[in-house]
Amino acid sequence: MVISNDIVWHPHKIGLNERESQQAHKGCVLWFTGLSGSGKSTLADALEQALYQYSQKHSPIHSYLLDGDNLRHGLCNDLGFSAEDRHENIRRVGEVAKLMVDAGLLVLTAFISPYQKDRQQVRDRFEQGRFIEIFVDTPLSICEARDPKGLYQKARRGEITQFSGIDSPYEQPIDPELHLDGTLSISELTQQILAYLRQNQIYR
Repeated sequence: MVISNDIVWHPHKIGLNERESQQAHKGCVLWFTGLSGSGKSTLADALEQALYQYSQKHSPIHSYLLDGDNLRHGLCNDLGFSAEDRHENIRRVGEVAKLMVDAGLLVLTAFISPYQKDRQQVRDRFEQGRFIEIFVDTPLSICEARDPKGLYQKARRGEITQFSGIDSPYEQPIDPELHLDGTLSISELTQQILAYLRQNQIYR
């Protein structure tokens, strides 16, 4: 994509530093990745609930959860599941997440995002420490056994194609900030993420 020379970035007086000064947390994105059925959406939802509960007793944490299936109902409803469309899907999400981080939000994203190159391109759009990759590492056999949406059964029958982990690759993160064991309980995994966020002073 080429940006016209006639389009110039317009600077504003109020920026990320000013927005963060009004709250008790950094603006950053928590990028959950893993196979379908790995538990990433459930975990992201549980984490946001935990952050909300924390906010009720302490300083406010302003968060928003971007879910892969939900965004395909609107922003990305013109995209399929080819490698090219998956790339564009993740590019769009990355740009939305970047704007939300600039607004000072703690953004949670739950996307299979199967290709390392696509995840890296999103990471490169963020300053150091503002992109936290969370790999929910759940064995394919467990994901298939869960199969909450019946997608694995359809993929095995050939009713849907280009399904990550079956007839389309899933490239595991090389060096994620958090590598979680998806066989553990959602409660345990949520506590692991909260501990990481506190240790890295994402919130206080």
